[in-house]
Amino acid sequence: MELSKSTGAKKKAHFGQFLTPERMAAFMAGLFPDGMGDCFLLDAGAGIGSLSAAFLDRWRTGGLHFQRVAVDAFELDHDLIDDLSKTLNKYNGNGDLSVNIQGEDFIHCAVESLAGNLFSSPMEHFTHAILNPPYKKLNSNSPHRLALRRVGIETVNLYSAFVALAVALAAQGGQIVAIIPRSFCNGPYYRPFRDFILERTAIRHIHLFDSRSKAFKDDDVLQENIIIRLERGAQQESVTVSTSADDSFSDLAAHEHPFDRIVFPHDPERFIHVPTSSEHDAIELFPAIRCTLSDLGIKVSTGPVVDFRLKAHLRDMPGPGTVPLLYPGHFSSIGTTWPIENTKKSNAIARNADTERWLYPSGYYCVVRRFSSKEEKRRIVASTVEPRAFGDAPLLGFENHLNLFHENKHGLPEPLARGLAVFLNTTAVDESFRRFSGHTQVNATDLRLMKYPSRAALIELGEWAASQGTLSQDQIDARLEALTA
Repeated sequence: MELSKSTGAKKKAHFGQFLTPERMAAFMAGLFPDGMGDCFLLDAGAGIGSLSAAFLDRWRTGGLHFQRVAVDAFELDHDLIDDLSKTLNKYNGNGDLSVNIQGEDFIHCAVESLAGNLFSSPMEHFTHAILNPPYKKLNSNSPHRLALRRVGIETVNLYSAFVALAVALAAQGGQIVAIIPRSFCNGPYYRPFRDFILERTAIRHIHLFDSRSKAFKDDDVLQENIIIRLERGAQQESVTVSTSADDSFSDLAAHEHPFDRIVFPHDPERFIHVPTSSEHDAIELFPAIRCTLSDLGIKVSTGPVVDFRLKAHLRDMPGPGTVPLLYPGHFSSIGTTWPIENTKKSNAIARNADTERWLYPSGYYCVVRRFSSKEEKRRIVASTVEPRAFGDAPLLGFENHLNLFHENKHGLPEPLARGLAVFLNTTAVDESFRRFSGHTQVNATDLRLMKYPSRAALIELGEWAASQGTLSQDQIDARLEALTA
């Protein structure tokens, strides 16, 4: 897309602006069921009109049987209004299309309409909405966040705000198709948004791109995206989940799933899972994997040492008055390597009154990297912290890019630490985690909400691992299956 390539990065960041590729727009328009009568279409964050154009193309070529279509297109970037107008007006001419382009802030306009402000123009109850909303965080006291609270919407990003408002403005039976980051599917910050849409709509279709980087490849977007179709006020039934590697859709595959595989019935967080095949998640099939971390007497925390805040206390190499400082780079499949010479990361932190509170007693721990690289094979990568790797160091520092399993800020029994690492490195856990997390990030909250084998089973797994030496992935997966059978 030439316009997307020529738009400056700063401007895209300011508006949260990523223009929709043509094939993706056509796919999204194709998700709407056919309809009759009058159509009132909302395109909020319309850009140059790619999504509305795809919808109108389908209508004009007989794929949709509406007698009349009225389009309300919102676009705040005034540099795009001329292109937007040209795109939509080329479909005019038969007297059956009306186009209303609004160069105003969609959030404020929608809130004023929903709140019943006497001085605002009431908006139609839309029968259809097609959205590629802006991606930008909302600060807790921003004007947008405060406005949204007036109409009962609590959310942390512009994209979820746009979808929530589209749902609120939709007529009964209204259809909403949106391409949005998958991040709303899990995590505590998006729980109010999940509640909002699950209470007001039925999920009809979810499309997942296998690659995090290819959906908006012209814009270097690494967030994992999904396309979702919602129906306002409808009874929830089974959900179609489709996948493709990228926006060519050349390898499109689709399966029907009962809703209780999308949102588990007794999940208080209401995570939205996206199964990518008709087969059940292996973790679901293991009745022995039902324990919470609380059941196990284990806690998980984000590594407390934020290096830039404690920069004055960091040391390139260990020395008198220091203790080990551990980053993800100190751990690999072959074990712990510390210290590492000629690295950009520190290997030690001074032990003093300013740092003592951030340090843990030396012992066995299980750590999980918080971030995976762009197209890394595994999302969850766990390691065992072995105290003998650090000599007689009394304390250890864990940097913020690690998640840390511990018992009240102390180490775990060695077999338990090893068993946790082995369990978390199984293919079943990695695949299960990918079903509900579109992040490149593995948060402590995500690990806290997972289910685990019993403490006894984890200890048995750890004792087995300690007697085996280097383990292959096949060995790890087979042992979990045998242990939980």
